[in-house]
This record gives sequence, structure tokens and C-alpha cells, in this order.
Amino acid sequence: MVNLKLQGRTRAQESTHAIERMYITMRHLFNRGFYKPMGVSGDTLREALLTLRPEIYGSVADDKVELHGLLYVVDRLPIGIEQCTYINLTSDEGYGNSHFKPIVPPKRRRNCYRIDEEQMNIEITRGRSEIYDILTHLTFLFIESHKIMRRVLLDDEDGNVTRDWQKLEKAALKNEELTREERDVALTHTANILGRTFQEVNTVYSKFAVGENKERFLEIIYWLGKLAISEAVDNQKRIITFSPVLRERLGHHIHGEIWADNIKQYLLEENLMHRSVHIISANMHSVMNTLFTPMALPEELKKKKALQVYEDLSDSGNGSLRNKVMKKALANGMKFLEDKSGTNIDIQVFDTAKFKSKFEPDRKLDDDKKPVIIVMDYAFGEQAYETMDELLKPYSFKGKDIKMNVASVSIMGKAGILEGGKGDIMIPSAHVFEGTADNYPFKNELRKKDLEGHGIKVLDGAMITVLGTSLQNRDLLKFFHDSTWNVSGLEMEGVHYQKAIQAAAKLRGNIRRDVKVRYAYYASDNPLETGSTLASGGLGTTGVKPTYLITEKIIEQIFNS
Repeated sequence: MVNLKLQGRTRAQESTHAIERMYITMRHLFNRGFYKPMGVSGDTLREALLTLRPEIYGSVADDKVELHGLLYVVDRLPIGIEQCTYINLTSDEGYGNSHFKPIVPPKRRRNCYRIDEEQMNIEITRGRSEIYDILTHLTFLFIESHKIMRRVLLDDEDGNVTRDWQKLEKAALKNEELTREERDVALTHTANILGRTFQEVNTVYSKFAVGENKERFLEIIYWLGKLAISEAVDNQKRIITFSPVLRERLGHHIHGEIWADNIKQYLLEENLMHRSVHIISANMHSVMNTLFTPMALPEELKKKKALQVYEDLSDSGNGSLRNKVMKKALANGMKFLEDKSGTNIDIQVFDTAKFKSKFEPDRKLDDDKKPVIIVMDYAFGEQAYETMDELLKPYSFKGKDIKMNVASVSIMGKAGILEGGKGDIMIPSAHVFEGTADNYPFKNELRKKDLEGHGIKVLDGAMITVLGTSLQNRDLLKFFHDSTWNVSGLEMEGVHYQKAIQAAAKLRGNIRRDVKVRYAYYASDNPLETGSTLASGGLGTTGVKPTYLITEKIIEQIFNS
């Protein structure tokens, strides 16, 4: 028994050390300004990732190519990056005013620019977490590319390749959609290259398609292999660089300050700074829908339950319903502030004095006493500290510092759960920062009992704030789950938000000391269960019920505070 415990602890410790090595190495390479991912300078990153074997990346440490992890990664990187030898990470350096068309990855809001056939620029405006995220994904991508290379390159110095590769190349470079017969032939050869069955590649093939490009899967495999072959045969190494402006600006809160000032300027113009302000970090639909669906869609609510209507609003095919709610909200006290700072965090401001809500208490409140709700879209990792820290600072106007009357801050988000399944809810009592002993206990205004009794499992306990979701490791997470830390889940922003809130309230005096905080998360995945990681797919409608249960409870507490 003792040996098993020691063995388990050793695996968790190995994983911890691997994460530490990755982050130390990434910071070193960033300061250096460039590196070759598959060269000597990239050795430590590759070795650490293979030691860690994150759940999202599945079989990255095996000889066969990981398909679900590959899909997860390409959805978060710009289309065409697999064709590029040079990848340049930049700050916001004016490419939006050029002829370059921005490329926004399907699952990550970041502007990327294809400079020429060989180079892709990726704009970094969300801090170090975004750099870590990108470098981790690229390390995985290049490891997989060399698996392809080793399977197709014959054992000689002339660069001769297998027949499977020749057939894939012919199909991938064809400038028109393949017939069913041609596709089946191409997938047969591709399956041999990837070490996968025909059924596996045939199942995943269509998930890579984007727009009219049905053959994107074949093209990605081809270009990954082609550039890896060039590295092996011609020594044409892929290079990742960091622009001098990015290295100079990182950590200076440039984007966060502009973003926060835009919000406070609007509040000042509308005479809202002195009102009771409640900040919610959430999505851009649940608060608006919760407040305005009764007004905008009364007929639908007569026919269906509220939850069914929310599911209809979440359906991408119901744009007309969403537009009705949006128009009603904009006409009755909601202001939408589109982000133009580069943070990629949009804002909604709700003046509750301008509409009647079912959440209002029975007691009569003067309009000047009614709450103002600010909903900010999701931040990314360390960006949560930058944006919240700047938002809670006083606003300088005509030589005076004007403070917002912040009464509460609520954080609702998706998180990985360690005991349960997708759609379950976690109510944290503290945040613990991964890789350190730093911990942030707090009084959570939301309690487990507030959300129980709706057919959804509700857990409480500490939450781990991880350095990156792409580094989820089963052994490390199991250690946290089984240890006395009493961890129920993991996410990326909690520590950063709480650090900013505590500093503003208890050290700087920027907001009231008795500011109320609410944290609640719904499970997007369970990294301890095979087939339930983030790479296994989205939540679908599973996330609708917990999202609106949490939203309603937050709004209810705001109106009754």
C-alpha cells in the first residue's frame, strides 16, 4: 500500500516538475526572442510535454498520431498555420490597418495574419497565458508532424517517401473537391500514415472541414508532414519568434487600461458611477436573456418552460429569437460596448432603473438606488487580473479620481470537474494556484444549497487555478482530488480575479472592503475520465440549464442585496 502511494505521488510530482519546466523554458525563450521548436532550443518543451502527457493531447506520447487532440489544437490556431515555417508572435502593431485580412481561429478570439506563404503572425493582447497556450499547442502540433515524417520518410538520405505519402500528396494538392471514391482512397493511405484505422480517420475527417473546404483534414496532415520532412532532409527548421514590441509591452496592462477606461467613461457620461455597481464575468447572452426574455418572448413562454426557451435561444439556427431579445434589451436600459482595445472582452451595461424585472424585491426602490449591472465577457488566464485590476481602479477625470461604487463581483464560468460530469455545478470556497502553495479563501455569497434541487449535481470545495487547460494531467489532478486540499475542479482565472478584488478592497481602498463575491462554475469536462476531456467535444445544450440556474441566482442576490 505504501509503495502504491509513493508511486502515485511520484507521478504527480513528475507532472508538477514537467509543468514548471515548461513555463520556465517558455519564459526563457520569450526573453531570448526566438527558438526552433524541433531544434535543440525546443528540446525541453517537447520532453516536458511528453512527460506530462496532458489528457487533451491523448496519445501524444505514442507512435500513432492523436486525432482528437489535433482537432482541438487546430480549432484554436489560425487556419493555414500548418503551412508556415515562420510563426511570429506580435503585440497589436497596426496590422488591422493593413491589407492583411485577419484570421480568427474558430475557438479562440485572437487576430492572426498570413504575411506570406511562409509566415503567420499571431497577435497577443491577452497576456502571458495566451503565449503559454499557443506555444503548448504548437509544441504538440510539431511533435505530431514528426510522427508523420517518421512514418513516410524512407531510410535513406535522398528524401524518398512511401507510396502512401505520394497518394496523400496527390489528393491534398488537388484544387477541387474529391469524389467519394477518391476520398476513400486518400483516407485509406492517410490511415496508414497516421497509424489509425480507416474508420477512425473517416469519422474525424468531416470535423476538420471549414466552409467550402471539405478536404482540410487531408491538407493539414500533408502540410504537417511536408514541413517535418523539410526539417529532416533539408534542415529547414520551423522558427517561432517574438516581436520586440511584444517583449517590451507584455505585462504593462496597456489593453486592460484602455478597456477599463472606456467602461468608466460610459458610466460617468450616464451618471452611473455613484450607483450600486455589480460586475459579472460571464457570457454575452445569459444575463440579457434572463432579464429580457419575459418581455421579448411572452408568447414562447406561454407554450414552453423557460429552460426550453433558453435552449431555443442557444440554438444557432434561432437568430430571429435572439434578435428579439437583443432589441428589447437595447431599448430598455442595456448598452453594448464592443471591445476596441484588443482585450477581446465585450461589455454589457444594464441600468435596471429603466426596466421592470421579476427579480425586483417587493419593497419600493428609488431609481437612484437600483443596481447597475456590468457584464464582461470571459477573460483568458492571467488577463483576468489585468482587466479586473484596471476596472476597479478610480477613473481620473479633470484632475479628480472618481471611484465606482462596486457592491459585488460575480464570476460564472466553465471549469473542469474532478468528481462528476458535464453540466454539473461547482461552488468554490477558495482558489489554489497550481504549482504554488498560494491560496485565496473567500466568503462566497453563492452556496451549495442555493443551486441544489434542480436535478444537477452540485459540489463545493476549493478550485485549482491552472496555468493552462492544455496541460491537464490525470496524475496531478487525481492527487489534488484525493488530498486534503479538497479540490472539486479546475479553471484558469479564479486566482487572478480574486487577487485583483482583494487588492482593490483591502490594500488599495479602491472599492468598499465589504464587497461581495460570488463564484460558480459549471463543468465543461472531467479530465479524470477517458472520453470526457475538452478534446471530446463541446457541451451542446447540456450547459444551458446550469448556466441559467447560476445566472438567475446571481441576479436574484443582486436585486435583494
